[in-house]
Amino acid sequence: MNEPYQALAAITENCAPVTLLSFGRLGHTVAERWSEQHQCVITTLTPTEAKNELTLTHPQDLALITDTLEHLSVTQGQRLLGQLRNYGTRQIAVVLPENSAWTLTDFIALGFRREAVLQQTDRKFLLYTYNIESYNHKRTWNNPRFWANPERWGKHRW
Repeated sequence: MNEPYQALAAITENCAPVTLLSFGRLGHTVAERWSEQHQCVITTLTPTEAKNELTLTHPQDLALITDTLEHLSVTQGQRLLGQLRNYGTRQIAVVLPENSAWTLTDFIALGFRREAVLQQTDRKFLLYTYNIESYNHKRTWNNPRFWANPERWGKHRW
């Protein structure tokens, strides 16, 4: 097996999705192998369908995106990833060639992390992941105690 496949299979195993969305050949392969062994509802979309507005009926546990972003403009890809996040997709894994137009900054701006540089024969691929549970670390000041102050409403003029 090649590294991109192994990485996506490991992410799928750790996530244990019940609903899985896949884009691209490798994403479909990993999704199909997972569904052979587990109860899972798979939605598959082509890179061409990724250019259009997504219409998902329910949030997905995991989205595997391969062979897709390199065929879209960065703006179209940002829209796709943003739509997946807005639909409540719990985890997203993206594999794309190292020499694509996408930069680390593009992914960081969307809340992704660069997980690995993967080797497949003579090509290198990058793995980026998004996890709704861990993309935004907790801050002590970011809670109602420090910003709402309902006990002061109507008592002070700002």
